[in-house]
Amino acid sequence: MINNMHLPASLMTSLSKINSFDRDAFVQVHESGEQVVSVRMNPLKRSMVNGEWSIGNDQSAKLNNQELIHHSPFTFHAPVPWSSNGYYLSERPLFTLDPLLHAGAYYVQEASSMFVEEAIKQTVDLSQPLLVLDLCAAPGGKSTLLQSVISKESLLVSNEVIQSRVNILKENITKWGADNVVVTNNDPSAFSKLSGLFDVLVIDAPCSGSGLFRRDPEAINEWSEANVELCSQRQQRILADAWPCLKEDGVLIYSTCSYSAEEDEEILDWLEERFEVEGLRLRVNDEWKIDEVQSASGAYGYRFWPNKVKGEGFFIVAFRKKETPSPLRIKIKKNQEPAKKDAAIAAQWMQIADAYSFVMQGQIIAAVPTAWHDMIQFLMQELKVRYAGIELGSIAKNDLLPEHALALSTNVNSKVVRVELTKEQALDYLRKNDLQLDHPHKGWALATYNGLGLGWMKLLGNRMNNYYPKEWRILMR
Repeated sequence: MINNMHLPASLMTSLSKINSFDRDAFVQVHESGEQVVSVRMNPLKRSMVNGEWSIGNDQSAKLNNQELIHHSPFTFHAPVPWSSNGYYLSERPLFTLDPLLHAGAYYVQEASSMFVEEAIKQTVDLSQPLLVLDLCAAPGGKSTLLQSVISKESLLVSNEVIQSRVNILKENITKWGADNVVVTNNDPSAFSKLSGLFDVLVIDAPCSGSGLFRRDPEAINEWSEANVELCSQRQQRILADAWPCLKEDGVLIYSTCSYSAEEDEEILDWLEERFEVEGLRLRVNDEWKIDEVQSASGAYGYRFWPNKVKGEGFFIVAFRKKETPSPLRIKIKKNQEPAKKDAAIAAQWMQIADAYSFVMQGQIIAAVPTAWHDMIQFLMQELKVRYAGIELGSIAKNDLLPEHALALSTNVNSKVVRVELTKEQALDYLRKNDLQLDHPHKGWALATYNGLGLGWMKLLGNRMNNYYPKEWRILMR
């Protein structure tokens, strides 16, 4: 719990210059110790399971007329009003011990940041195939949200510059189970050469983190005026480096979890001064209590105060690019592709293979949407690609050693043997324990919980070998 003495005095002084700042209410909400918990459902995996979610007070109902999971350890309080798949929870459960989290059925995401959905829906024609770049993507909340919003004919490039953070990004993208995502590990400057390539550029910029004080009190110790200035300079560099890759009339969505004008309104003015842009005004329901602000240049931004909205601190803005980028010449070199017989072996593990082409990522065969095959090949030669499409596996002795990503995808062949686990068995499996199972099948099988894939096992009579990734295993008892 935070008290008034812990909130940085220099921050409070700077916020007092913002017209909509209510000091007493701001302090009170931080002192209250209230925790707002929200999750966002994965629409890819709803249709794979039966049942209903439980909504507060032990009532049951169907949400969005979808079949949703009924074995979760939590109950809904209310929908997040600006999200088609987001819901507030009545309390914070122990998510780690819910197998559905590990199966990618939902993502635990802060409610305010789900407003990215509204920003993109209001500024982009989502019925068209789009090439979207999420530039600062780890741990993956906004990337999984973007994947759920864009069409299945679109492609999302999800980038993270920090090596250690790209691993958690890849993990969360893998769990989400989509086939139209590419994960890259590049500095923003690497995208400057991809002139005019992307329809949408999303930059949830590294910031000083004042909007997270309530959720993460440790962030207070890291906050300083010097850090705000450093973050502002970093944000400008990131924007300047990535700006060339956005096409003419493409949309930039910029956001932070900071209240500071130096990272919010002043960045908008910097963009207006440096580039040819059109600020985009968004429609905001009065009941949402989101503050619409204008920077000195007249650009519209949207600030979320935790004493007004049910969520944490957040700021977001949208611009349309009004410059003509330099022409980009896409010349694709011949990248390594699997042998036809190896691709045929891998394809047998897929329920639908006709719409996919196959590429090699090291020794692993991956299936990528055929419509984006050439573009993904181009990205693989220009960027450090860590993951693309669905990683199927590697070939050994004319058989596929299946990758974990295939188990979590929505495209596993229905002929593959499945072993449905109880919750206790599922948790044992996720701890990478070998289970005692009496099953007539011998060989590869898909471990499932409530119909959703958890990972691979190899059945050996009355026992099994557990192929859950060691680095992902649950350590909590």
